[in-house]
Amino acid sequence: MRKSFLDYSMSVIVSRALPDVRDGLKPVHRRILYTMYENSLYPDKAYRKCADTVGSVLGRYHPHGDASVYDALVRLAQDFSLRYPLVDGHGNFGSVDGDPAAAYRYTEARMSKISMEMLTDIDKDTIDFQSNYDDRLQEPVMLPSRFPNLLVNGSTGIAVGMATNIPPHNLTEVIDAVNLLIDNPDADLFEIMEYIKGPDFPTAGIIMGYSGIRAAYATGRGKITLRARAEIQEWKNNRYRIVVTELPYMVNKARLIENIANLVKEKRINEISDLRDESDRNGMHFVIELKRDANPQVVLNQLYRFTQLQDTVGVIMLALVDGQPKVLTLKETLQHYIHFQSQVIRRRTEFELRKAKEREHILEGLKIALDYIDEVISIIRSSKDQPDAKEKLMERFGLSEIQATAIVQMRLGQLSGLERQKIEDELAALLHRIHELEEILASEHLVLEILKKEINELKRRFGDERRTEIQTISGEVDIEDLIPEEDCVVTLTHFGYMKRQPVDVYKLQKRGGRGVSGMKQREEDFVEELFISSTHENVLFITNKGRMYKLKCYEIPEGSRTSQGMNVVNLLSLEADEKVAYMLKVKEFDEDKYLVMTTKKGLIKRTKLDAYKNVRKNGLIAIGLNDEDELSSVRLTNGDSEILIATKNGMSIRLDEREIRPLSRSARGVRAIKLREGDEVVSMARLREGATVMTVTTKGQGRRTLIEDYRLQARGGYGKINYKTSDVKGDVAGIKVVDENEDLILIADDGIIIRIRVSDVNVMSRYAGGVRVMRLSPDARVVTFARAEHDDEEEIEAVDNTAVDEDVNMEELEALEKELEKEEATLTPEEEIEETEDTEE
Repeated sequence: MRKSFLDYSMSVIVSRALPDVRDGLKPVHRRILYTMYENSLYPDKAYRKCADTVGSVLGRYHPHGDASVYDALVRLAQDFSLRYPLVDGHGNFGSVDGDPAAAYRYTEARMSKISMEMLTDIDKDTIDFQSNYDDRLQEPVMLPSRFPNLLVNGSTGIAVGMATNIPPHNLTEVIDAVNLLIDNPDADLFEIMEYIKGPDFPTAGIIMGYSGIRAAYATGRGKITLRARAEIQEWKNNRYRIVVTELPYMVNKARLIENIANLVKEKRINEISDLRDESDRNGMHFVIELKRDANPQVVLNQLYRFTQLQDTVGVIMLALVDGQPKVLTLKETLQHYIHFQSQVIRRRTEFELRKAKEREHILEGLKIALDYIDEVISIIRSSKDQPDAKEKLMERFGLSEIQATAIVQMRLGQLSGLERQKIEDELAALLHRIHELEEILASEHLVLEILKKEINELKRRFGDERRTEIQTISGEVDIEDLIPEEDCVVTLTHFGYMKRQPVDVYKLQKRGGRGVSGMKQREEDFVEELFISSTHENVLFITNKGRMYKLKCYEIPEGSRTSQGMNVVNLLSLEADEKVAYMLKVKEFDEDKYLVMTTKKGLIKRTKLDAYKNVRKNGLIAIGLNDEDELSSVRLTNGDSEILIATKNGMSIRLDEREIRPLSRSARGVRAIKLREGDEVVSMARLREGATVMTVTTKGQGRRTLIEDYRLQARGGYGKINYKTSDVKGDVAGIKVVDENEDLILIADDGIIIRIRVSDVNVMSRYAGGVRVMRLSPDARVVTFARAEHDDEEEIEAVDNTAVDEDVNMEELEALEKELEKEEATLTPEEEIEETEDTEE
C-alpha cells in the first residue's frame, strides 16, 4: 500500500498537477499546444473541431480521459481564466457565471497568436524530447516558451500533499523585471517590485494593500485580498444603488448573486430592495438597489464581509525545478526563466551554426566544381551511374561524399555566370553568419542581449495595460513595522529549545553571586548559545553539518524567563541528525564585511558576508567540514581585524585576519592553531582597541587581560598560554573582548543565569588564575556567556564576591612557553586544506 501510494503521489506531483518552472505548463497543456502545432492549427489557419484535437492528444501523448483533456483545452481558451489565452476558441467555451463549455463536437479551436511564441524554434533543437507513453512518438519535455508563461498566466493545481496557486501577471511588467535582472543580477525584491507591482488578474478587480504581495514575492507564500470594483451611485427618489463591474478572480457571478439574495432572505442584510444582473456582451454589470433610508457604504462593507465581493487569494508559488517541487520567490522564478532562455538561445545558435557549416561545406564543393566545370562534366559523362561519378569526383578533387552528391545533382542552369555569382555571394554571407554565431556562443553577454531584444519585441506586440488596481490601505504596515525595535536575549539549549526575552529580564548582580533561574528545562538540558540582538536584526544559524539558515529575530518566539522555548526544528528545516552549532546576528549583508569561522580541530576560514545573503528556506552551505570536525565559533569582521582564538586546555593564538585569504562559501578552511592531543578550539574573539580579554572557565572562574599581553603570531603554530587550567579552576569555557562599561551574562548547565559588571572583574596577567565570577552548584559548569550593554538599575546584593585566585607557579609557566616556542620553530608549514565544490548548488 505504501509503495503504491508513493508511486501514485510522485506521478501526480511530477506528471500531472504541477507546472514546470521553465514553460509554466502542466503536461496536459503542453501536449495540447504541441498537438495543435503538429496539426498546423496556426492563428492564420481555419478553426478545427475540438473533438479532432482532443482525439489527437489522447492518441499521441496523453492516455487519460477525454474530459480531462477537453477541460484543460477550454481553460486555455477562457479570457476570464487566463490573462493571455493560449487557445483561440470558436463557440461556447463557458462563462464567468459558471456555465460549462459546449461539448467538443460543437466547439472549434486553433492556437492564439501568443501561444505561437511558446513553440518558436522548437524545430531547432532548443529543447529535449522524450518518448510518448508507447514509445511510438517523441514529445517535448518542455516548450521553448519565449515569454515567462509561469508568471504571466499563472497556474493552479492540487497534487498529493502539496498545491500550487500562482496568480497571473502583466506581460509588460514581467518583461521589464526580466530586463532589470539581466542588467543587474543582484537586484533585490524592492527593485523588482518597482516593475512588477503585483498580480494582474484577467477579471481585473482591486488588490487591497501591498503587504500580502510582498510576503508572497519574498517567501513564495502569501495572502492577497482582492475586491470587486463596486461603485455607489445616487438613484431616483433619493435612493442609492451599488453597481458591480469587476469581480475577484475565479468568483462565480451567478453564485455570488444567489448568495446575496440568500443574505437578504435570511435578513442578515435588510437594506437591499432589488438585485438584478444586467451583464451583456459588452461587460459585467449587476445592480444592487438599496432602500430609501439605507447607508450605502455600510451595506457595501457588509457585502465585502459576507460575500465573495471581497475574496482572499492564497499564493503558493510552487513549481517543478529539475523535476522536484519547490516553493520559489519572485526573484528565483525570474532567474530560472532567464537561465532557461539563455540555454534555448545557445542551443538554437549551435543548431544554426551546425546547419551553416553544413551549407558552407556544400558551397565550397560547388565552387570547386564551377572552377573546373569542363572537367567535372567530362567525368560525369564518362561515368556509368551517379555512384561511379561521385567516386571519381571525390578521388579527383578530394571532395567529401556530401559535396560530390551536391555536384552530381546540380542543374544545368546553375552553370551560368549569374548562378556562379549567387553561390559566391551566399558563401560570403554564410561565412559572416558563422562568425556571428561563434561570437554569440563565446559571449554570455551577447546571449543575454539577444534575450532582451527578443522579449522586448514580444512586449511591443503583446504588452498591454494593467487591469487590476492596487490600492494602498490606510495605515497598512508590514509585520516588521508592527514589531518594536528593542534589544533582547536569544538563547538556544543543548536539546534545541530556543527563545528570546527582553534584555532587562536579567537584573544586574555583583560577581560571585548565585544568579537567577533562567528557564524550566528538560533533565540534563542546558543553554549552549546566548547573545544580545535587536528584534529587527537577522539571526544566522550555522549547524554542525556546516549549513546556514536565517530568521528575523522577531520570528523567534518570545518566552518568559522560566519558559522552555520552542524547539528549533519547528522554526528551521533541519535534517534528522542536524543541530544548530552557532548563532550570529547580522544587520545588513555588507560587501566589505567577512564571516570568520573556526572549527574544533583548529581550522579557520574567512568568506565575504554577502556570499550568504541569499539564504534559502532549506539552508545554504556555509562551510565544508572534515569528518569528526565541528564548527566552534563564528565572528563578523571588517576585513582588517585581529582575532584571538582560545582552546579548552588554555592555549590561545592572536592572528591578523588579512593573513587568511578569502575562500568560497563551501571551502573547508586553513590551519589556524596546532592542537595537542585532547585539546580543541572553544572560542574566538575579535579584538578592538581599548578593550580587554575576558576568559571564563567552566568552574566559574574569570579574569580580564590586556590585549597587549597576546603577541601577534603567524597561523599554524601552538600559540601562547592564555590560562593555566586545572581540576579546581576547570577548562576554558570561552573568551570575550569586553569594555569597562559593559555587563556580562553567564549561563550554567543547570539553567542558572547571572548578570555582572565587567568592571567588577580585575585586569590581571595571562598567568593569573582570576576571581570567582559565578558561584556554581557542585556538579554545575558554565557553558556560555555574552556581553550586554550596562544596566544602571539598582544592584542585587551579591552572595559572594571574594577572589579565589589559585597560586600560580610563574617560573613553570614561563618555561612551558619557551618549550612551546622552541617546538614551534621546528614545525613545517601546514598545507592549506583545499576548497571543496558545493555540489548541492
